[in-house]
Amino acid sequence: MRVFIWCLLAISSLVSAANGEDAASLVAQGAKVKKLADGFQFTEGPAVDKQGQVYFSDIPNERIHVWSLDGKLSTFRQQSGRSNGLFFDRDGNLLCCEGGARRVTSVSPSGKITVLADAYGGKKLNSPNDLWIDPQGGVYFTDPRYGSMDDLQQDGMHVYYISPDRKQVTRVIDDLKKPNGILGTKDGKTLYVADPGDNKTYAYTIEAGGQLSKRRLHAPEGSDGMTLDARGNLYLTRAAVQVYSPEGKLISSIEVPERPASVVLGGPDRRTLYITARTGFYAIPMQVQGQ
Repeated sequence: MRVFIWCLLAISSLVSAANGEDAASLVAQGAKVKKLADGFQFTEGPAVDKQGQVYFSDIPNERIHVWSLDGKLSTFRQQSGRSNGLFFDRDGNLLCCEGGARRVTSVSPSGKITVLADAYGGKKLNSPNDLWIDPQGGVYFTDPRYGSMDDLQQDGMHVYYISPDRKQVTRVIDDLKKPNGILGTKDGKTLYVADPGDNKTYAYTIEAGGQLSKRRLHAPEGSDGMTLDARGNLYLTRAAVQVYSPEGKLISSIEVPERPASVVLGGPDRRTLYITARTGFYAIPMQVQGQ
């Protein structure tokens, strides 16, 4: 039976439903996960620009790639500092968590690189992993470490906030084991933070100045990357793409031939779910838009 299931996965994705809203209301009718490109070492951190093009990292190869609207793959940046999470600001700059270089940077459309954060309290960051920009322009980012633990200078793995003027870095969460995926709602009221080190995903209320309050458990599992759709559903990545309602109920599961790392809703109408999954880059048409 197990062999049969994996054979099906090698051909396409299986889309299944859990409680409440079913998968058929999220995924386009008859749609299956399709591999768009492969040959990577570890794809991660997808982000969507204003046109709907998707940028994503290939961490070990130190490259950031672009999937265009006409289905062509190109390289946006090489020697990317082993970039992971990516996110576009309102001016079209691509913010990058450079885990290898231990910093958060901003890359202008012309390619100019500006360092936004590389230390806290006079000590080097661990390995920035994922980030989100709030409506005011402030930047939340997670700072875990995977692989070698050499030269860790911080006293743990935490979450930080870069002020909208990009002049101050504040630690806003200090009680998680290994925070990873991070994303906020479009209205700037709620921040989701995944802690795969403790296999949990939390929701926080965003307060003035980037501070956080009222932590509550949103999902009984962690995640690498995540995305939100226009209905407020949260997409997490573990063994499959798990979709949770705004109330924190598991409503759908999208299986992928390779273990997914991160997701984003992109394309010209933001109705395609793009999935970075180890050596491959995948997509599936959806009925819902990105937030």
